[in-house]
Amino acid sequence: MDLLQPTREAFSLLFSGNPELWRIIFISLRVSLIAMLVVTPLAVAVGFFLATVAFPGRRALVILIQGLLSSPTVVVGLLLYLLLSRQGPFGSWHLLFTQEAMIIGQAIIAFPVVVAFTLSAVQGADPRAHETAVSLGAGTTRAALTTLLEVRFGVMAAVFNAFGRVFSEIGCSLMVGGNILGLTRNIPTAIALETSKGEFAQGIALGIVLMAVALGVNYALAFVQGEGGLK
Repeated sequence: MDLLQPTREAFSLLFSGNPELWRIIFISLRVSLIAMLVVTPLAVAVGFFLATVAFPGRRALVILIQGLLSSPTVVVGLLLYLLLSRQGPFGSWHLLFTQEAMIIGQAIIAFPVVVAFTLSAVQGADPRAHETAVSLGAGTTRAALTTLLEVRFGVMAAVFNAFGRVFSEIGCSLMVGGNILGLTRNIPTAIALETSKGEFAQGIALGIVLMAVALGVNYALAFVQGEGGLK
């Protein structure tokens, strides 16, 4: 199969400002960014709590969260679909096949990623930072923020990796979003649809955007950690 022609068409779509293509890109960015904004504060707090507070069942809970890191996104989508469907307990909310449902699904997917990375970062932190803050009279919240500041690069890695996962996932978005043009069709679902139809130009164009965002996220993380593009 000749890939040169659809590749040329893909770049033409990107640089011509094709409204349908850029609407899909906008929906992807909007849904994933809102999901991360919603879930990050709670997930970081839970990760810090698990790293610093001992309680019965803590080890089992940590193992469960770590196990959820590799959970198939389509399973998350299935469970959420059952909850939001007309016969489900939250069917009266009418969220199925909306961007709000996609945001909820992506937030659920991102949650264990941010929690696990934050937990690992805090556990590896120098305990003297927290002890010094407490000895200087800092309250619980201030001492916690001091520790999180010390491990900020680990927390950033958590957020960036979670964003990368939800931005590229397809299973949950397809099940609870429905792949509706102009409403819930995002980059991964559009790539799957266009490729199945044999329309490779738009699929390649969106694939380029997806890879560009993935590389951009990794570069941004390296940059803020002082490892990327500074040399």
